[in-house]
Amino acid sequence: MVHSFFRWYVNAPLVFLIAGGLVVGILLAVFAPASIPVVGLLGQLFVGALKAIAPILVSVLVRDALAKKREASDSSIRPVLALYIIGTFCAALAAVAVSFLFPTELKLSVADANLAPPGGIGDVLKNLLLSVVDNPVNALIHANYISILAWSVLFGIAFRNASEATKSFISDMAEAVTKMVQWIIRLAPFGIMGLVAGTIGESGLGTLLGYGKLLAVLLGAFALVALVLNPLVVFLMTRKNPYPLVFATLRESGFYAFFTRSSAANIPVNMRLCERLGLNPDLYAISIPLGSTINMAGAAITITVLSLSAAHTLGIEIDLPTALLLSIISTVGACGASGVAGGSLLLIPVACASFGISNDIAMQVVGVGFIIGVLQDSCETALNSSSDVLFTATAEFAKRAEAGTLSAEDMIPRDRV
Repeated sequence: MVHSFFRWYVNAPLVFLIAGGLVVGILLAVFAPASIPVVGLLGQLFVGALKAIAPILVSVLVRDALAKKREASDSSIRPVLALYIIGTFCAALAAVAVSFLFPTELKLSVADANLAPPGGIGDVLKNLLLSVVDNPVNALIHANYISILAWSVLFGIAFRNASEATKSFISDMAEAVTKMVQWIIRLAPFGIMGLVAGTIGESGLGTLLGYGKLLAVLLGAFALVALVLNPLVVFLMTRKNPYPLVFATLRESGFYAFFTRSSAANIPVNMRLCERLGLNPDLYAISIPLGSTINMAGAAITITVLSLSAAHTLGIEIDLPTALLLSIISTVGACGASGVAGGSLLLIPVACASFGISNDIAMQVVGVGFIIGVLQDSCETALNSSSDVLFTATAEFAKRAEAGTLSAEDMIPRDRV
């Protein structure tokens, strides 16, 4: 009996299993609240496992890709980086536009004195540079992906002159870790069930009603970027219908990220999706973990909308040059946001400072962000993480389009489950 269930579970379409876990999680939270502590533990274990394996996965994949990289291999990261920056900046501009069309005001009465935001953009950039030279062991322990990437690139290049036996061992390690990731992802239905039950049981949805308009503006900006601006970028680069690829990334990457609320934890999911899209592993082994750190369109939207809401609340007039400056600050600040739940909120005081808003008031805005974070941060992370795959795929598909070898079928994941 157990063996039959296990065989059915392994072969069943994962998306249906996850949908079942989602429904069960909601039902348990509503009708069996006493079970939430136990069921919620499953969600914590799932996210913890993803966070634990992700740094190791990034490290071994990057080293393997560079150790055996052929000189003629076309895996330049520059087009992906350009798309990351352009996408984040356009998201900030979209957030400015939506905030001007639908200005919102806040009830600034939330105290949160224990948070320590950066002092300015200079601090953000300084922290990014210092994180590059972090001890590699410490970087693995604390999931410092900037440092992990830097050291893995150096090790990978150094291993190019290693013996074939050494390269084979590195490749075998990468395959073994990838297989472990697939096992963890297969447990997603139980993890999603626990995350949903825990979130609803802990916070509920009632706390969000008082900030309904602010949430509507944020979600509207997220949707505008995900369903209009990002598809436009894909179309301009590939000249193909972008929506099959856009919907695939939202469904298969954004869905996981919505519940894990961590771009870092979603790296293994994105790696798997890139593989199913037939992308070059030399490219996505670097671009996906890098994107989880610097590709932060959702974070730029959050920083911009909440900062402008503070300005509207205080009656501060915002002209177009100031709005453009805010977009630039939000873009740079978002690139320094941590890839964990709520990582973008501490960058809000940096943006508020451009309006002359005091740190005390700015930290109250951060407190509002944490109140609505149950939904805001989930949607933000879904946009951030799904666009990592979207822009990585777009950069590669654009090259195929120039060579005349790109078909519409290439933009659909293989072996859909």
